[in-house]
Amino acid sequence: MKTFYFTLSFLFLSLIIKNNDQPKNTPNLSKEFQGKATYISKTKMDLGNWGAKLTEVQKKQIEARMKNRLEKTYTLTFNSQESFFKEDDKIDAISGATDSWGKYFTPGDQYKNIATDTQIQSQEFYGKDFLVKDKLQPIDWKLGDDTKMIGDYVCLKATAMIPMEELTWYSFSWDKLSSREKKEGDTANSIIYTAIEAWYSIQIPVSHGPQEFWGLPGLILEVSYDKTTFLCSELVLNTSGKIKIDIPSKGKEVTKTAYQDIISDKMVEFREMRSGRGGR
Repeated sequence: MKTFYFTLSFLFLSLIIKNNDQPKNTPNLSKEFQGKATYISKTKMDLGNWGAKLTEVQKKQIEARMKNRLEKTYTLTFNSQESFFKEDDKIDAISGATDSWGKYFTPGDQYKNIATDTQIQSQEFYGKDFLVKDKLQPIDWKLGDDTKMIGDYVCLKATAMIPMEELTWYSFSWDKLSSREKKEGDTANSIIYTAIEAWYSIQIPVSHGPQEFWGLPGLILEVSYDKTTFLCSELVLNTSGKIKIDIPSKGKEVTKTAYQDIISDKMVEFREMRSGRGGR
């Protein structure tokens, strides 16, 4: 713990020195802190039992074709209280067009407001627009004393455990549907938790981060869970003028739970339609 307190003391001292060096007409960064962060996300592909039958060449070919869905770029625009997280558009390596199918089960544009405990996220599902309004994902962070550098910033480690279904409420898989159906009428003992590891810097005193992650005493520059890692690759702070934070506004308003129900019901319908055709 001595290392942790020494690091905190050093960083706070550095911030005080930097603020004292600012001109008198410079706004207080602790109140006016704002900027843009670019994140690169990478997800490891899990081919399961089927993948064991493939050669290494075949696996690499599949990874190349799935690259746009395994490696993505996002922009987080933020001020002291609000943030807007958006995936950058990419051309699909398979079709040569934007990857519309893959976006059905990926996070849409996301607005978070820490002061009001509000999250607003736009989602499209089979031609229908939804505006998912709910509270921020609750995260019980455990602060550690490990440190590492990410770019020019000293980062501290934090960990947490979050129910996987709550973390990926916007997504779908047949395994997830099966687990959901088995859990109906059951107790909470069947909840599956996933471990979260985050690295944040108090040199950037805002409680924001990519995707569902927030609530630490500094900007989250790296976070990993399951097979996915988000890493900040570029950071521009205190841009000139007041930075604009977008708020999604298009679509039918629903909660996270209601949106999960809509996806599940539709996929059950598709499954039954497929079973009906197969029985003919």
